[in-house]
Amino acid sequence: MIIQFRCEREHARRWMCRETLRVNGEDVPVQIAWTATVEARPAGLEALFALERLLLRKGKAGGADALREIPQRSPAEAGHADVVVDFTGAARDPNCSAGLYLRPWFNGAAGENAALAAILAGDLPVIEIVNEADGTVMDRGHPSAETADGLSGGLDTVMARTLSMLAVVLSGAPRLVPQFARPTGAALKPAPYVLRGLAASIAKEIYRLCCYAPHWHVGWRYSENTNVWRTGDLSGPAWQVLDDPGHRFYADPFPVKWQGRTFVFFEDLDHRVGKGTISAVEFDGNGPVGSTVPALEEPWHLSYPFLIEHDGELWMIPESTAHRDVPLYKCVRFPDKWERHATLLSGLELADVTITQHNGLHYMFGAWRDGTGGYSDTLAIYYAEQLFGPWLPHASNPILMDRATTRPAGNFVTINGSLWRPVQDCSTGYGAALGLAEILELSPTTYRQAVRHLIKPGPLWTGRKLHTLNRCGPLEVIDGSRVQPKTAGLLSGVRPRDRSSNGDGSARWQSRSQGSFTSA
Repeated sequence: MIIQFRCEREHARRWMCRETLRVNGEDVPVQIAWTATVEARPAGLEALFALERLLLRKGKAGGADALREIPQRSPAEAGHADVVVDFTGAARDPNCSAGLYLRPWFNGAAGENAALAAILAGDLPVIEIVNEADGTVMDRGHPSAETADGLSGGLDTVMARTLSMLAVVLSGAPRLVPQFARPTGAALKPAPYVLRGLAASIAKEIYRLCCYAPHWHVGWRYSENTNVWRTGDLSGPAWQVLDDPGHRFYADPFPVKWQGRTFVFFEDLDHRVGKGTISAVEFDGNGPVGSTVPALEEPWHLSYPFLIEHDGELWMIPESTAHRDVPLYKCVRFPDKWERHATLLSGLELADVTITQHNGLHYMFGAWRDGTGGYSDTLAIYYAEQLFGPWLPHASNPILMDRATTRPAGNFVTINGSLWRPVQDCSTGYGAALGLAEILELSPTTYRQAVRHLIKPGPLWTGRKLHTLNRCGPLEVIDGSRVQPKTAGLLSGVRPRDRSSNGDGSARWQSRSQGSFTSA
């Protein structure tokens, strides 16, 4: 198979400079057919991109940067294209003989200007891959913007995810095409948009000089008859806050009762080090008791300590995307000694792995990433007959690209015979809200879900973030983020603190950074 990209020569960008596209694990040759410009870009766009590169990315190259030298191929190197992917807004070449002619659409329109208009209106666009022969939408997705800094960063993210979707369409995997409402809004002019983004970046840097960012913390409560899964909201007994040392944040809480004792395991990240470990604290029926104990540390970042009981043993699968694998650890002394037992999957980024059993099979859900784009918008599922594998990919992997319903947010639950899962809604930022999704169909070849409830922070859990939900008996846990001045972290080292609990939960909050660690 040979793929041809049709791109405008006058607006050649770094993301176009490629010789292959990886499809089904193989590098498929890509040819570039340079065409004339159909629509002029906004005046001064390239100068604004250069300014963002200098000030936002500290000179680091990005996919939206202009190509200084356009690669040329001789006629002898060019072959007949089996697939044409047209990134322009021009009419299809009537002499094209390719068997498949695809065109990406951005909020219902083709071409780079359509993508730019969507970003300037304040949101990344819904991406559609359209078969021009009959107008069929082959796939549809809505990317997340964790890695999108400024206008050029937004365009880079959109095109990276477009290439991800193209690879899946060309793989021949059956697509479960979701429906999305297209974002609406009036597009701003590029210059004010870029300058506003630069001002926001400067303000963020000033904030980081004064405060730890982000700073997540764990909420807990005991509730016998009321819980989030029953009410679809945060009502009921008041949420308490697990106290932390100030210079460390706690996130991704997973409670478990084992050997007669209940512990909550969580990501423990020291701001001064910038790497997550797994810690735990005991609960006695009234709240946390004793001190936080370290449970698991590796040379790489760990978070989201998913726990599962199997064959009379307790196992943990912490997120290990920095190591590009899905590890399985066995508890050899509860709660503080774990040994690596197996690697369930390797060579991939799969965040917040969560496993359930359904109709005789184990299913593993995770937020998948192919090295580009956001960290929270693409769902992959694997299945196995046994926990230890072998794990096989779902026929439609990656299942869908949707920042609002993809990333796992805690354990599966069964309600009236139906399987449900909590999901992170990252529509307005990473970990901004929780969705409660009912799974309507799940097999090695099919998947359907529907979000029935959306839970946002508010008077009962103030702030801007809410992204994990778990339960063990009457103990229910969530998490969120807040503003944490660096002076508070320093003071924590020189004055005693009650490390059991802090019931006010009224601290100021801040959204989580989208840097190296995106799991909490």
